[in-house]
Amino acid sequence: MNSGKYVFAQLLHLVDRYEFEKCVSKYNGDFRTRNFNCWNQFIQLFFGQLTSRNSLRDICVCLKAHKNKLYHLGIRDYVNQSTLSRANENRDCRIFEDFGKYLIEKVRPMYSNEPIANVDIGNEVFALDSTTVSLSLKLFVWAPGKYSRGAIKIHTLLDLRGNIPAFILITDGKYHDSNALDTITPVPGAIYIMDKAYVDFKALYNIHNCGASFITRAKSVMDCAIVERNFNIDPNSGLTGDKTVVLNGPKSKKLYPEQLRLVEYYDGEKDTELVFLTNNFEVSALEIARLYRNRWQIETFFKWIKQNLTIKSLWGQSENAVNIHVWVAICTYLIVASVKHTLKSTLSIYEIMQVLGISAFDKTPLKELLTEDQIIQNVKEQYDLF
Repeated sequence: MNSGKYVFAQLLHLVDRYEFEKCVSKYNGDFRTRNFNCWNQFIQLFFGQLTSRNSLRDICVCLKAHKNKLYHLGIRDYVNQSTLSRANENRDCRIFEDFGKYLIEKVRPMYSNEPIANVDIGNEVFALDSTTVSLSLKLFVWAPGKYSRGAIKIHTLLDLRGNIPAFILITDGKYHDSNALDTITPVPGAIYIMDKAYVDFKALYNIHNCGASFITRAKSVMDCAIVERNFNIDPNSGLTGDKTVVLNGPKSKKLYPEQLRLVEYYDGEKDTELVFLTNNFEVSALEIARLYRNRWQIETFFKWIKQNLTIKSLWGQSENAVNIHVWVAICTYLIVASVKHTLKSTLSIYEIMQVLGISAFDKTPLKELLTEDQIIQNVKEQYDLF
């Protein structure tokens, strides 16, 4: 029998506690705490995300049932639901936000050389979008949404090389998507892909002035004049037009006085004509269309997050508790992504989450658990026993 560490303890060993304690010290998070400090709070919430617990009560009941193993799991002691709930209500959410940002800076470079499907460029490429989590306005009075409902929005800038979030902003449901552009500092040379909701010419011109590129969908009511047409396009590729334009509207022309590029593309699968708006005149028109197609990776990311990390059933009602919940969920995703890269696992992050979720109390070494070749070898050995 393997007498090594539990899988959950092995995961915690890969989490930099020193960096976490720096975030705690910055906001004096452990002031007047005894046994249940911020680190233990994070561990228990991390356990809840990893094992897909639906509530704080579920977390506490599961840990209490395994109280004899908690020390070896890396958990000092279990607490009741009210203690964990009060910690989420009162401890500064910026502790977990800053630690999440640290993990982003650590994990993103690990995937910086990952390819982007059907595109051969060396630029950093980001997809920007938001996902909405519906809430009860009676319980979450601080988070108004549309149509007299409550909601929060998770605005995400996703690095398409590895699908690692580069920026997260949590707001109420009425916060307009385009406002998120004002909180992002564009990276020179990077390409930002977004949908029609982000057509804000002032913000787009700021991206242009920072030396970055954007690709978005042009609105049908956009008033513009054609300066030049590119007739050297292959209609068999789906392209129907490549034009250089300037804005005509007095307000929009003042906000964005430079030339823009319109790329028209026919999507035969969906029988839809798409018109892309960009300031990038260097890449080909077909690459513009292919880059925008990769924007759907952020939709897949949101779907994965909602299905596999506990976000839909929030573990608190205050703004502080909700922020802690979402940031711990993001931290869990980033830790799993880090484990995948460190072990060079061929399994997807989704598959790794499924394996870790049911193996938290196993003592199998992580490399043996998550390396596909080793899994196949273990299966063969089991068949050889019969």
